Amino acid sequence: MTPIFNTTKQVPEILSISTIAKTRIFEVQSVNLRFSNGQERTYERLTPQRRSSVMVLPIHNDQIILVREYAVGPERYELTFPKGIVDNGEEPIVSANRELQEEIGFGANRISPLRTLYSGPSHMYGLMHVFVAQDLYPSRLEGDEPEPLEIIYYPLADIDKLLADPNFAEARNLSALFLLKEFLNGQ
Repeated sequence: MTPIFNTTKQVPEILSISTIAKTRIFEVQSVNLRFSNGQERTYERLTPQRRSSVMVLPIHNDQIILVREYAVGPERYELTFPKGIVDNGEEPIVSANRELQEEIGFGANRISPLRTLYSGPSHMYGLMHVFVAQDLYPSRLEGDEPEPLEIIYYPLADIDKLLADPNFAEARNLSALFLLKEFLNGQ
C-alpha cells in the first residue's frame, strides 16, 4: 500500500535528552528538538523500551473470547483481548500464542496478523502487533496476572453491540475489533 503522505520530510534533530522522572516501571524523558524550519520545542515521552506488544483476538465456536481485567489508569475492570509484551528474542506471533495460553487457556493452530498499531506515538513507542487466532485447542501456561482473569465469550454476530458497550472502551481494543470485522468480511 502506498502511503498517503510525504515520507521524505526531514525528522527533527534531537538536541538533547534528559530523564526528568523515574519510577520502578516508567522513566519520563525531556526531548529537546529542532525542526527543519528552525523551530525548537521540548517534548516529554515515556522512555522508549523498543519492545513491542501483542494483542490477540481469539475466535472459538463463532464467538470471540475476551478477558475482564483491572486497568489502573481508569481504575476499573475493562473488557479487553489477551495481550502482553513480546519477550526478548521472541517473534510477535510466538508471543501471541503464549499470551493466549497464559490468559485464556487456549493455544491456536492458526494465527493471522491483522495490523501493527502505535499507541500514543506522540509520547511513547507503543508498537502493538494485532493478530486473530483461530482453530483453538486447550493449553495453559502460567501467566503473570495478579488475579485470575474472567473469560468472556461474546458472539461474533454481536460485534456491533460490543463496539457500543461502554465497558469496552480502550482505543486499541476498538481498533482491533474494527480490523477483525474487516478480516471476517474478507473471508
